[in-house]
Amino acid sequence: MTDPVRLEEAISTYENTLYRAALAILGDAHEAEDAVQDAFLRYWERAPDFPDAARERAWLLTVTVNGCRSRLRSPWRRRTAPLLDAYPAEDPEERELLEAVQALPPRDRAVVHLYYYEGYQTAEIAAMTGQREGTVRSRLSRARSRLRALLKGEIE
Repeated sequence: MTDPVRLEEAISTYENTLYRAALAILGDAHEAEDAVQDAFLRYWERAPDFPDAARERAWLLTVTVNGCRSRLRSPWRRRTAPLLDAYPAEDPEERELLEAVQALPPRDRAVVHLYYYEGYQTAEIAAMTGQREGTVRSRLSRARSRLRALLKGEIE
């Protein structure tokens, strides 16, 4: 990429969105920051042209989600524990919900975050994550059931 202004604009526009998605998937603030940096580095290296901002956002989210999935598969990740003591939430109800979402398996956290927090439809999430649309719907359904049980206190 030859235009640093374009990169700065992309960073200022999408950094919070990408960070929230990475944090939802990885559950670790430092790893989420690294995943976002990797996504912007890829953006800088590839210099893709997008017809509109929605496609640019989708591309960056796809790169971030794929990077997070790679981090989750890493052998190093299996030997570490998450360090996040406090979740970024203002009120206790929101904090409880975030903790319940973090208790979900990583693949379920990803689809829940992309669906509820980023507003993507199941077909778009399927394209981003490389899964079938039916799989995304199944993951959402299972995640909703598990969240319902966690929030009612039926599951620890």
